[in-house]
Amino acid sequence: MADGATIGIVVIYCLAMIGIGGWASRKIKNTEDYLVAGRSLGFWVFVLLMIGTVCSGMSLLGVSGLGFKFGWPTIWEQIFVPLSIAFCIIFFGVKLHAITRNTGYMTVQDYLAHRYESPTALRTLSAVAGIIVSLIYLVGQYTAIAIVLMWLFEIPLWLALIIATLVVTIYTTIGGLYAVAWAALIQSFILILGVVIMAPIIIFYAGGFTHVNEFMASVNPDLVQPWMAGGMVFTPAYLVSFGVLLIIGLACAPHVINNILAVKDARLFTWAPLLGFLIYGVVMFLLKFAGFAGIVLVQEGVFTLPDVPNAQDFVILYGIQNAIPHIALWSIFAVIVLAAVMSTTDRLMLTIGAMFSWDIYKKIIRPNAPDTQVLLMSKIVVILSALVTMIIALNPPEMLAFLIWMGIGVMLSTFAVPLLAGLYWRRATRMGAIISMAAGLVSAGIFGAYYQYVAKLPLHFSFYAVIISCIAMIIVSLCTKQTSEKVLDETKTGWYIRCR
Repeated sequence: MADGATIGIVVIYCLAMIGIGGWASRKIKNTEDYLVAGRSLGFWVFVLLMIGTVCSGMSLLGVSGLGFKFGWPTIWEQIFVPLSIAFCIIFFGVKLHAITRNTGYMTVQDYLAHRYESPTALRTLSAVAGIIVSLIYLVGQYTAIAIVLMWLFEIPLWLALIIATLVVTIYTTIGGLYAVAWAALIQSFILILGVVIMAPIIIFYAGGFTHVNEFMASVNPDLVQPWMAGGMVFTPAYLVSFGVLLIIGLACAPHVINNILAVKDARLFTWAPLLGFLIYGVVMFLLKFAGFAGIVLVQEGVFTLPDVPNAQDFVILYGIQNAIPHIALWSIFAVIVLAAVMSTTDRLMLTIGAMFSWDIYKKIIRPNAPDTQVLLMSKIVVILSALVTMIIALNPPEMLAFLIWMGIGVMLSTFAVPLLAGLYWRRATRMGAIISMAAGLVSAGIFGAYYQYVAKLPLHFSFYAVIISCIAMIIVSLCTKQTSEKVLDETKTGWYIRCR
């Protein structure tokens, strides 16, 4: 499929990302520069970094693939995911940023260790849990990148993964958050512009929105309902748990919430939640509608999806291939997809590097390690995380969206209760946080395995786990010694958002 122009466009994009990494590397003088960009992020860099971090392989391939498979009952995803940006900034960001001005937190684990007076146990548990869930989530991102490269260049999965790993690893390793943030600025702009132009082309190629909707109703009336009347997914009850999963789960994900620590000025939070929600919401709705159009195009025989387990994730790629019969434009769309996926992949890799090098190596294993050693360790772990997830992604999941939801579900179960309780409930204690986090992580593993291998559940598996985590926090906290008033005041704990 690929010709010289296609290869050239993709190569130029990849070289541009590596170039950003090279430019950013000159700004890095210490670990703070590498992990939180010297706390220098301005408004648009921050807003587009948040969009790029939340946006992922699910946003282009998974969202359209899910719309293709289940229709309108999945439309709630287009509200829940953009809301996670607003939720993160309002309920986590405003207060965490105010605390960080006095404490200099580098990671969210710094906050947890301080708030719960647990510099070793809770820090270790939260860092290890964060690394595990980030690796799960990262597998989905590399799978999405590989899907694009396989489609565009007709190359095997292993080669696509090697190419993807090399490009993202190089610019992330050498440039840190400076590179990730400025790459996200470009990647998000490419994503927004590309989706606004190309998604409507697919929809009109399928006959227009009205025709697509009528066709879906003729194929299966359930496809045009606001939720599923029966079954185990996208029922009203399931959608409640789905909303909690996506809004709070993404908001408390370490790779998302750590962006808050890099913001230059708290005044940026005034408009960032609304703009993040609106911009990303438009992108998500258009992608979902493109997935709906894929139902028409496949049913009418315009194209046939590949015979692979995750065939629906290819629907938007095949849609643009047929709607725009010019190979150079296919390559431009491939760059759009790559931009969306890489904008999450690089942030996840950097977060994994930060949690190991700062929270485990610097704070626990070698407290006296020099800054240069911590910086080197972070870069080594970034590379290792890429290699490990690349190997795991060699056996891709049946459905990309479900893999990514699994990662978000474990994040929700593990981090939501300790973070929310820590910020807003003064009675939350050290042991309450440790037991809550451990219970959430273990419960997510048990319910997730049951859902995957035994029987489907009426609610998303993470909902059961987060309830257990919440109960554990309340019971254990009420039975154990309260955190000192000094620490509670230092961490601005209480039932308010804007700090006094």
